[in-house]
Amino acid sequence: MQEEGLDVQTTRSADHYGALIHHLSLVRNKRCLMAYVYNRAETIRSLIWKVGPVLPQEIQEKLSHTEEDYFKKHAGTLQSYMSRLDLDVTVDMVPPKDPYIQVRVLDDIGVVLSDDKTTNFARHSMHFLKRTDAEQFISRGLMEELTG
Repeated sequence: MQEEGLDVQTTRSADHYGALIHHLSLVRNKRCLMAYVYNRAETIRSLIWKVGPVLPQEIQEKLSHTEEDYFKKHAGTLQSYMSRLDLDVTVDMVPPKDPYIQVRVLDDIGVVLSDDKTTNFARHSMHFLKRTDAEQFISRGLMEELTG
């Protein structure tokens, strides 16, 4: 329109409207993609609170390489923050009624050193453990809490 010497404000052609619709479509698609990426990032950030700093294989297969790197960097940042505070902030958000729980081992874990003893977590064995010691195994699906 400028090459033809026409006033852009008053003269509208089919090309102008076609370009406008194309531009608005691109802006909408960009907004949708940004919302999708933001949602994926939120989901990845919430994984550390659910499964801990190590991703299970079935979840790791569904992430792209950049998403895995993002998870590792986020987990590393959270780990350095917790080490500076000397506090594990990934444990239960609601205080437990009892600090000890009874658990059953679902997969063979082997011998594990906790703060006061070493324990052999063989498959299908049952143990009475501190909740904080068992949480990491429960979140990874290696143990289940026995209730009732």
